[in-house]
Amino acid sequence: MKAAVVEAFGPPEDLTFKDMPDPVPGPHDVVVNVTAAGVGFVDGLLVQGLYQVKPPLPYVPGNEFAGVVSAVGDKVTHLAVGQRVMGTAPGAYADKLVAPAMGCIPTPDGLSDELAAGFAISYATAIYAWRDCGKAQAGETALVLGAAGGVGQAAIAVAKTMGLRVIAAASTDAKREAAIAAGADEAVDYTQDNWRNALKTLTKETGLDLVYDPVGGTLAEAAMRSLSPGGRHLVVGFAAGDIPKVGLNIPLLKRCSIVGADWGGEVRANPAVAMEQFGTLLGWIGDGKLTPAPVITRPMADLPQALRDQLDRKLVGKLVMLNG
Repeated sequence: MKAAVVEAFGPPEDLTFKDMPDPVPGPHDVVVNVTAAGVGFVDGLLVQGLYQVKPPLPYVPGNEFAGVVSAVGDKVTHLAVGQRVMGTAPGAYADKLVAPAMGCIPTPDGLSDELAAGFAISYATAIYAWRDCGKAQAGETALVLGAAGGVGQAAIAVAKTMGLRVIAAASTDAKREAAIAAGADEAVDYTQDNWRNALKTLTKETGLDLVYDPVGGTLAEAAMRSLSPGGRHLVVGFAAGDIPKVGLNIPLLKRCSIVGADWGGEVRANPAVAMEQFGTLLGWIGDGKLTPAPVITRPMADLPQALRDQLDRKLVGKLVMLNG
């Protein structure tokens, strides 16, 4: 099989595709022929060795996949060869990968592999952050930072399913239009010096109950200062590259909370929560309550440039790489 291989940490342009032996499943594993693999900001950090966790070298990057089961371990009883599945596992930027069977989710008939490959991490993070960490309630008003990216659009879709009013923050007209198309009710331009005034105008009657923050950097403090008493600032990530240092006087005087929403850490500590979250999300899709945002696609051979474009924030929406 062909696979992208990181032999030394460095820029994504250094990635090479190599022939590798086909994977063999362990007793509790399956082999998946990967049809599509999602691209996340963290993937570009991992290949450079800039993430908080460094995989041992060499390794095949990629963490989100969709495809078809091609082999099953002898202890696997709930999945079969030929079954469409989706999920998270290392090694997704390849023709095939081996994954724990319990971590593979049967792909619903109404969900394409392209959408399925970009679904797991962003949408599970969104429900974990809004529902489990933020205790979001229907009718509350929420601000989504970085709203035009794949993470932001997933957050918008889940928030609207939960009955929230969503204000999207994004840097260009095209990105704000994309956020509105993904379901946001209003949008603000956070590149403007007075963007908090625009936000204040939009929240004059309702207040601001929640902030969904996958960006960090200088936006975090400004957004936190905009919260109403009792508000919750959900820390999802640091796509800006800078981890903000916020004075504790802000949550004290604002009477708000800073809540960490590390879905990966939660799932590693409590694996069973993922299945409940995916069950809820896929149930919403089946009931017509949740419509995943459209994704953009490129061929797998374009992966090095795709990771560079993700790091340079040139993308609008979720990017998915396609095999074949």
